Amino acid sequence: MTGRPTLEQVAERAGVSRATVSRVVNGSPTVTPAIREVVERAIAELGYVPNQAARSLVTQRTDSIALILPESEFRVFSEDQAIPGFIRGVSQELEAADKQLVLMVGGSPSAHDRIERYALARHVDGVIIASMHGADPLPNSLHRMGIPVVCGGRPLGRSVVPYVEVDSVGGARLAVRHLLTRGRTRIATVAGPQDMVAGIDRLAGYRQELQDSDRRSIVAVGDFTRESGAVAMRQLLADDPHLDAVFVASDLMAFGALTALREAGRRVPDDVALVGFDDVEQARYAEPPLTTVRQPIIGQGREMARQLLRLVAGEEIPSSVVLPTELVVRASA
Repeated sequence: MTGRPTLEQVAERAGVSRATVSRVVNGSPTVTPAIREVVERAIAELGYVPNQAARSLVTQRTDSIALILPESEFRVFSEDQAIPGFIRGVSQELEAADKQLVLMVGGSPSAHDRIERYALARHVDGVIIASMHGADPLPNSLHRMGIPVVCGGRPLGRSVVPYVEVDSVGGARLAVRHLLTRGRTRIATVAGPQDMVAGIDRLAGYRQELQDSDRRSIVAVGDFTRESGAVAMRQLLADDPHLDAVFVASDLMAFGALTALREAGRRVPDDVALVGFDDVEQARYAEPPLTTVRQPIIGQGREMARQLLRLVAGEEIPSSVVLPTELVVRASA
């Protein structure tokens, strides 16, 4: 046979009507399993590729999911080593479900408008928002339009949008508890930005663990970049020259903190113990290797994709899913 296989040729090979083949291609539940198996075998044998545009008109589905990555004028999160893992997790789950991934960048009002127009035109079946700054209006706006949406992390402010979160509070408490058990008494933190849930929760976990041990907090704030970690570490050393441990709310900031400690002549961990958060690949190759809190970045991406696909299919999903974190002990603490 020459040329592109047609619906009629599939029907002839399977011994069914053209309408039956169309119902199988479009996922109709009215076709019996036996007939569906025969048609799908004929499709595979002929190498038939359905017309996606026509299929979308019938099913009202595009089989495409948008993943919104945050960017801002001040913080470029594409530099964050966690983002590739997150994309990988979402991609794995969508590939298994035979769905297409559409990457989009948000962060500005104009970007939000573009995303809303794209989603409202039904170019995608649903939207995953990787993370947000402040009380981002995008999730609620998409929800009001009837667009299925799932967020990475708890949205700030009032929101009815479901989310998949990692236990940042618990992870921070694990880090501080480890430092306390190692005999550290003056434990500071380089907190993350306080307009993001990860930054807020990790600072809260740090403070809770110190309060339970009747210890005071020593805080400087960074923005999840290497440079801000170095700046914050210099500030902490100036505020308290006798501190003996630091919990840093991201590994990227912890690398900057290591640089600042070396500049100040402080040995890690002899003089100052250091614990990060994220367990990015470079953490094991730092000097010294970085003790850190591992969060399931790939797992979070996969779980968000699973929840969104269930939502697109019309299923009920939980309002929130919280994934556990664990401490990975290396030489820095």
